[in-house]
Amino acid sequence: MHWGMLMDLRKCVGCYACTIACQNEHNLPFTVRWNKIMKMGPVGNYPNLTSYSVPVPCMHCQDAPCANGCPTGASMVRKDGVVLVDRDKCVGCKFCLVLCPYGVRHYNEEKGIVEKCTFCMERLEEGRVTRCVETCQLKARYCGDLDDPDSEIVQLMRKHNAKPLYEELGTKPSVYYIMP
Repeated sequence: MHWGMLMDLRKCVGCYACTIACQNEHNLPFTVRWNKIMKMGPVGNYPNLTSYSVPVPCMHCQDAPCANGCPTGASMVRKDGVVLVDRDKCVGCKFCLVLCPYGVRHYNEEKGIVEKCTFCMERLEEGRVTRCVETCQLKARYCGDLDDPDSEIVQLMRKHNAKPLYEELGTKPSVYYIMP
């Protein structure tokens, strides 16, 4: 089992429903976003210009710089591919913030620790999908087992030649994108 996520950028309209659902699910303040939406564009040649939205959660990298560089071992890559922060081990040094090439970690000043997308592990362990996937009415997000060649996510990745963001960094992200 290796949890992964797929974003279909042909369908995402940047409505922020996934961001707000994540905030509600994890009781995050409005200013903290574990799932950012980047607006890209305009791209193309005038008059044929377009723009698109790119959801950017934690990439749950298998060679995660944040976990590799964490001095206390608080940031870790689980066997199922999920990268988590152990709140009891985190000392709030913010080293992982600097190491994350995607800029998706947040320092919680009140708690003195770093937090990030948890891939809604409690939901997955109950057999439910992540909150952001459940909320997306346009079906622009999918989650599933990247090790299962028959899973919906793997089938869609193959069919549409999905790629991770910044593959050249060598972090082996578990989040993939179907480009517009």
